[in-house]
Amino acid sequence: MTKARQTVENHPLQGVDDDLAEWRERARDTNVHATTLLATDYLNHFNEIVMLLGMVPDMPEMLDECRAWKPKSYVEHFRGSGVPDADLAVEAYAHSPPQFRKPFDQTIEMLDATVASVIARAGSAQAESKADLLRSICGFGSEALQRLIDTASAIIHGSEDTASQEQIDRILQGG
Repeated sequence: MTKARQTVENHPLQGVDDDLAEWRERARDTNVHATTLLATDYLNHFNEIVMLLGMVPDMPEMLDECRAWKPKSYVEHFRGSGVPDADLAVEAYAHSPPQFRKPFDQTIEMLDATVASVIARAGSAQAESKADLLRSICGFGSEALQRLIDTASAIIHGSEDTASQEQIDRILQGG
């Protein structure tokens, strides 16, 4: 691969370059999507919290496990994983085209914010001994998170559609 890159100065998506075809060739037949240069394995981090939240209504002590869950950046996830192609996933992320990288990063920000909100609301319901409210919060929260995970997965696979914050708020409000 050549070292020449065309990077827009102060662009939030540094790494956009002329070598996109070469990066896509490197990603072919790996766990990194050859068009978007993103990998779905990162979403397992969010699937974990969805699973934990689903357990909370029947096992309220699992809320402590939810509180222990911490957001990880894409790069942190892959650097700490033993998945095949982890190094390529980290390197390719910097070269992901902006039409995928920007909505992907925005979706991840919404996921992180939604997790924090759901855990805080679930904690309040638990502290007030409101089991039905706790069940609702965890249910609607898990649904909102799953929709965001599905959106992130679609982006990873080449879709440019995203979920809006308004759509997520509506789900969290039970509508």
